[in-house]
Amino acid sequence: MSPQSTAVTVAIGPGPLDPASILAVARGGAAVQLAPEALAAMESSHAVIDALAADTLPHYGVSTGFGALATKQIPPEQRAELQRSLIRSHAASTGTEVDREVVRALMVNRLSTLATGRTGVRPAVAQAYAALLNAGITPVIGEYGSLGCSGDLAPLSHCALALMGEGRVRDAGGQAMDASEALAAAGLEPLELKEKEGLALINGTDGMLGMLTMAIADLQQLLTTADIAAAMSVEGLLGTAAVFAADLQGLRPQPGQAESAANIRAVLAGSSLVEEQNGETFTRVQDAYSLRCAPQVHGAARSTLAHAEHVAACERASAIDNPVVTVDGRVESNGNFHGAPVGYVLDFLAIAVADVASMSERRTDRFLDRNRSHGLNPFLAHDPGVDSGHMIAQYTQAGIVSELKRLAVPASVDSIPSSAMQEDHVSMGWAAGLKLRRALDGLARVLAVELLTSARALDMRDGGIGTARSAPVSTAVRSVIRTQVQGPGPDRFLAPEIEAVYTLVLDGSLLAAANSVLEKPLD
Repeated sequence: MSPQSTAVTVAIGPGPLDPASILAVARGGAAVQLAPEALAAMESSHAVIDALAADTLPHYGVSTGFGALATKQIPPEQRAELQRSLIRSHAASTGTEVDREVVRALMVNRLSTLATGRTGVRPAVAQAYAALLNAGITPVIGEYGSLGCSGDLAPLSHCALALMGEGRVRDAGGQAMDASEALAAAGLEPLELKEKEGLALINGTDGMLGMLTMAIADLQQLLTTADIAAAMSVEGLLGTAAVFAADLQGLRPQPGQAESAANIRAVLAGSSLVEEQNGETFTRVQDAYSLRCAPQVHGAARSTLAHAEHVAACERASAIDNPVVTVDGRVESNGNFHGAPVGYVLDFLAIAVADVASMSERRTDRFLDRNRSHGLNPFLAHDPGVDSGHMIAQYTQAGIVSELKRLAVPASVDSIPSSAMQEDHVSMGWAAGLKLRRALDGLARVLAVELLTSARALDMRDGGIGTARSAPVSTAVRSVIRTQVQGPGPDRFLAPEIEAVYTLVLDGSLLAAANSVLEKPLD
């Protein structure tokens, strides 16, 4: 969604960050500050690693190589070079640069893990990481490179590389430059890594978790917007509101369904158009599924979202590294870096997004077919034949929905062995996160077309805002749309109108308009 402006400073302690803090850093550019408890926890666990560094026995990540090279013991004089080599070799991404907000979300999640004191790094490492975030320095990361196991290795390695003063970054103003130049301009010194610190900076699910956290926030807004769009389509297509009654919905006690149905009832309340359809002369027994079953589909997406929120909360409370320093001072290898839990729900959300968008497109199509629109002009055209109305807007929706179905194919069912078969099963969670981001953008565009179409249809029903017979909520939403897009008339250049309503969906303007006339905001 749209960037958020904030001047807050996010405190990072040993406990989990809340989603709002992650969003504030990722999207709002908020500064971070390490809590004294976090610094103490890191000091304590680093002492454990320091002691192991002097041990004659091999310890993974402290005095050995990595992955399939874990059997090779590294002498003390080469261990700083070992950490540098690890970061340089693993910073191997390529492809289109990922969005700044993704990188900042990844970085604040990794910093939160360092702050747990379970990774064994010095406080100075976390302080350098925090300084990088506070300076607005964002490493340049390509979209390809992470298999999601051991975590997001390549993306996190680019961040660690920047700490070392190497690689490419963007400064606070978005200018691309060498990391050494950006650090110098910010008054920061390159970091010299010690035993295990390179490994601790790159072993985690931080990128996919950051994308999941942002996707949850975005989808919460989009699903409520979808409820508004569905209600306006019911109204514009002269549908019945009786099916959304609380007692009928309660016969199937799915919590997400109840929430969506309540939203639709709130949007339709006070609509003269709907009230006329529920009168004695109404002869249509029931509406099509895309209208009647909106709470069931939108509600299923809400329930899926609730599951994703649970998984994200567990992941934010995690201290993911390998090896990890336990609370009682042991250093243990583990598999907690595997991204399956996050990858699964990223894929699950993409399925829900595709289905919500598919239903939205079907509602739009009903407006355009004179045999199903109940008295509206074909394609909502001003002068059918001369004008094409919204004919091709539905094509645009259909193209997006078709892509969303492809994006709904799970990434997490794929696995490609790596590291000489040591890492022989991977999660692909990073890929799942990137495709979900594209899917959410597609859903926003599909909903924009439905809202644009339903607003036009309602104008054609009642002659425009000044003589509106629509519900107060949908009239308020139409009024905001009309500040950007003219009402019905001869064909105009349609692409800017779609883009304008898409922006209103993204920035929450339409949701705010709906809530402005309600005593209780939509859920």
